[in-house]
Amino acid sequence: MLKPKPFTLGILTAMAIAMFPTPSLPQDPRKPEAEAKRAETDAGDGVQQYCSNIASFAADARIAWQMKRMDDLEAQLKQRIADLEAKETESKEWIDKREALMKKAQDGVVAIYAKMQPEAAAAQMGVMEDDTAAALLSKLNPRVSSAILNEMEAGKAAKLTDLISGAMADRKKS
Repeated sequence: MLKPKPFTLGILTAMAIAMFPTPSLPQDPRKPEAEAKRAETDAGDGVQQYCSNIASFAADARIAWQMKRMDDLEAQLKQRIADLEAKETESKEWIDKREALMKKAQDGVVAIYAKMQPEAAAAQMGVMEDDTAAALLSKLNPRVSSAILNEMEAGKAAKLTDLISGAMADRKKS
């Protein structure tokens, strides 16, 4: 058998070492510590960096939410204003109706009915338009009005009384 020569053994060992790389040792013994510290600060900086990166998006989202909320509140406010305007219009219509009712009973006509006999006045008011009759009764002296209502049919008298009381309630409100 052949024995390897010591020279060839050295060359083979050198070639084997060259073929299989080994990890190199750091030249600076403090380098692993520095890398560990940098990794820790990178993690902290990563959080800070993440927060700073999304800060503008979060602010934009917050502003968008606030704008939507303001739009919703503005729409609700407009709806309430519209509702109030509708109520105001309705109230004005009722006031106008009552004023028209009261104007129907002119002072001259009131004076004529004030001097009539209750039976005759009741008979004429019984066939008269309800608004006009109620306006006349409300302008008459309460004693004369009660005498006329006493002579009327009960249903008609109640209806006229309701109209008069509604007119008086509207007058007190305004």
